[in-house]
Amino acid sequence: MEFIALSTTPRTRTGKGGARALRREGRTPAVLYGPNTETRMLSVDAAELENNLKKHPASLSVFKLALDDDKNGTENLAMLKELQDDPITGTLLHADFYRIDMDRKVSVRVPVTVTGKSKGVEMGGMLQIVRRDLTVHCLPDRIPRKIEIDITNLGVGEAVHVEDLQLGDDVEIPHEVNFTVVTVLSTRKTEAVAGEEGAESEEEEAETAVGESEA
Repeated sequence: MEFIALSTTPRTRTGKGGARALRREGRTPAVLYGPNTETRMLSVDAAELENNLKKHPASLSVFKLALDDDKNGTENLAMLKELQDDPITGTLLHADFYRIDMDRKVSVRVPVTVTGKSKGVEMGGMLQIVRRDLTVHCLPDRIPRKIEIDITNLGVGEAVHVEDLQLGDDVEIPHEVNFTVVTVLSTRKTEAVAGEEGAESEEEEAETAVGESEA
């Protein structure tokens, strides 16, 4: 898998004043933490981080952080746990990086996408994606970029449940209930079609009965 290289510098000043000073310099305050590791106060180049996030989904990316004061050549692999930004200006306010181990599973949220055109939709039904993303548990180098569901054979009133998904033995979707991921709902159009088909069937049965009685 591809690692996203990101340079960092140690952060000595904390608090709102130090954070504002960093942002004026074009840097984003950050923290690196994780199991069995010392929490590190850092800052990253805001433009560099923004450019990387435009190319890679934030929640699924593994960053290779270069620490200026790390002289032992340690590979600092991390994922973004939280990214705060200003809702008005879009300025990145703070980034939380969680150190990971390539031999240890992580939990991430992966987007759900659909392919094909459902036969139920062609009949007038309405496609409903109940879960836009799903939490998966896997090793960092096995993280799927998306969970793709083929809905071609999905009819009206039918659904794809979480236990129907096949992601491979090395990717788990933790769940206690076999919940619905995608379904096709009936609409007035499909109900009308069903009603017409039912009426036609009744007429055919009546005609057949009349024919048999006359014979």
